[in-house]
Amino acid sequence: MTKLSVNVNKIATLRNSRGGNAPNLVKVAHDIESFGAQGITIHPRPDERHIKYQDAHDLKEVVATEFNIEGNPIQKFIDLVLEVKPTQVTLVPDAIDAITSNSGWDTIEHRHFLRDVIATFKENKIRTSIFVDPNIKMIEGAADTGTDRIELYTESFAKGFAQDNMAAIAPFIEAAEKANELHLGINAGHDLSLENIGYFKSKIPGLLEVSIGHALICESLYFGLDNVVNMYLNKLK
Repeated sequence: MTKLSVNVNKIATLRNSRGGNAPNLVKVAHDIESFGAQGITIHPRPDERHIKYQDAHDLKEVVATEFNIEGNPIQKFIDLVLEVKPTQVTLVPDAIDAITSNSGWDTIEHRHFLRDVIATFKENKIRTSIFVDPNIKMIEGAADTGTDRIELYTESFAKGFAQDNMAAIAPFIEAAEKANELHLGINAGHDLSLENIGYFKSKIPGLLEVSIGHALICESLYFGLDNVVNMYLNKLK
């Protein structure tokens, strides 16, 4: 079964909009795990507009499944990850002012930088993953950095799914096959939803984990968080 890691950034956004502690991020993360999710993901950004750096420390105390921290490996982020020591760190090349992640790494151009950062995390027994586009050269470059896994950036699949699902999934199948050949674990995330996750899962060989936040929280407004988590779990079996 592909694991479901729920990104709770949007819960933090809602909390921060009133300046208090409602909803309580730590309790929501605990509840999500109790509903069956196999992981919690956070993506702190330097301006802390949703996840605050302290949230990473607070969640570390309660997350009993996999804890995944993703973000751009600036020094402040690296220091946070080394302090918290999550199960996994996912490296994302997003700009400081980015609304959301919008591209994968150029693993060839940034090979030496990524190799050094990944070596530091692995020395601290933290599993590493690199956010990449479904591009064979970038997959090959990722393997050269020493990373444990890649996370396929799935926005293009989500956008193309309704128009031509086979055309949308094709580059991801090819990328996954190359990753399997190179013994890289495969994660995926960005704009995956109840509408497209079942199809994506059925076509991607060796898919270990998906990280889903925005769509899952939006869907929960209609169906409830417990129901939606389990709807995803059923589609990922």
